[in-house]
Amino acid sequence: MTSTLGGDIDTLRAALTGRLVTPDAPDYDEVRGVFNGDIDRRPALIARCESPADVATAVTFARAHRMEVAVRGGAHSTAGSSTVDDGLVVDLSPMNQVVVDPVARRVRVGGGALLSELDAATQEHGLAVPSGMISHTGVGGLTLGGGMGWLTPQAGLSIDNLLSARMVTADGTVLRAAPDEHPQLFWALRGGGGNFGVVTEFEFRLHEVGPLVQLGLLFWGLDQGTEVLRLARDLITRLPREFTVLIAGMNAPPEPFVPEELHFQPGYAVVIVGYGGAESHAALLDQVAGTLPPLVRFAGPIPYVALQQMMDEANAWGRHCYEKGTYLERLTDGAIEVITRQVPLRSSPLSVILFYQLDGAYCEVAEEETAFSGDRTPRLGTFIVAVCPDAEPLPADREWVRDTWRALQPHSTSIGAYVNSMTEHEDDRVRAAYGTKYDRLAQIKTVYDPDNVFRRNLNITPG
Repeated sequence: MTSTLGGDIDTLRAALTGRLVTPDAPDYDEVRGVFNGDIDRRPALIARCESPADVATAVTFARAHRMEVAVRGGAHSTAGSSTVDDGLVVDLSPMNQVVVDPVARRVRVGGGALLSELDAATQEHGLAVPSGMISHTGVGGLTLGGGMGWLTPQAGLSIDNLLSARMVTADGTVLRAAPDEHPQLFWALRGGGGNFGVVTEFEFRLHEVGPLVQLGLLFWGLDQGTEVLRLARDLITRLPREFTVLIAGMNAPPEPFVPEELHFQPGYAVVIVGYGGAESHAALLDQVAGTLPPLVRFAGPIPYVALQQMMDEANAWGRHCYEKGTYLERLTDGAIEVITRQVPLRSSPLSVILFYQLDGAYCEVAEEETAFSGDRTPRLGTFIVAVCPDAEPLPADREWVRDTWRALQPHSTSIGAYVNSMTEHEDDRVRAAYGTKYDRLAQIKTVYDPDNVFRRNLNITPG
């Protein structure tokens, strides 16, 4: 591809403030790398943009030369949407500024910032944006799909706290989307993914969090799976708002608080995070452990930023990954039967099934207020994730993910699917995920990207 572009590459390079990386650059392999080690693509050009003008220049160039465009923020797309063979990557990683206004409780975040950069800056003031659970995730991709994590029951999704977005559309226009400017586009950005342009800056509302939170982790063996999941089901229904629960089918981590003989033993974990006092958190853990004594119990205060980084190592860059997701209204006995049958069948000790608590503030946003691909009733966000240290075990665990997902469908909700957990981009699955919102999204796509320039995503085709 680069050979056919000739001197136009030099013209593009001169027009950019940032750097243009081509396949002959000594750091090309480093720059083109993405989080998922199973993805190996070779872009013709990588524009490392430093401003909205750079983004507009790169997108305009790609359109003029009929090059496919990929947008890279944190490069954390499991499907590899942030890169492309022979096309042009709009790399936002240099645009990672985070500017906090602690008085107004607002933060402006560059489109290339990572959650770790956002958390570090906001926690200097004891504030936070609800976001994901792996800190090397990009703010952009996570937010545009919804953004759920530890703070969802307390403060909602990332999109529920989005106040405005500055972006570049397919024709190179730089604009601001907010309730008072391009309100239809602002609606679509909150859950509609990267279909409508390149967001170069997000503005979020901030919440008081930390700097310390209470962490409790309880772990049981495989033989207690049914009892653990029933206990967790009952716990979630009566949990005070100051707590968040994460349920996991996983292997015991090789941490100092885990007896060495239990390292990597498969089983089930319940993680309880408290945002109030240590006494109420300890009392809740006592109640849970007293009902069903665990093999491992850990409790103590940790920095909020450490909580956000707790899953980073298990999901380190270069792991080979695949995932699917679904929503469960609750852990019914039928769903528990599927889960306890499937959890022991994983090949990699890093592969997991996770259940995120979605209630509280999550349910206080009207269903039609955003384009989010999920109903706003209480539920569990279910993530079935193959994580392998190298390529060899991935085919088996990919099939494990698919088999588990299929087996859970009779117990899943009939409405929506979280687009951030979809690795395959089949058109019928995308339509099913958005349900009745899809046609409205398609009409907005027609206004801002009629030629479907931004299609390397969970694609919404122009109406």
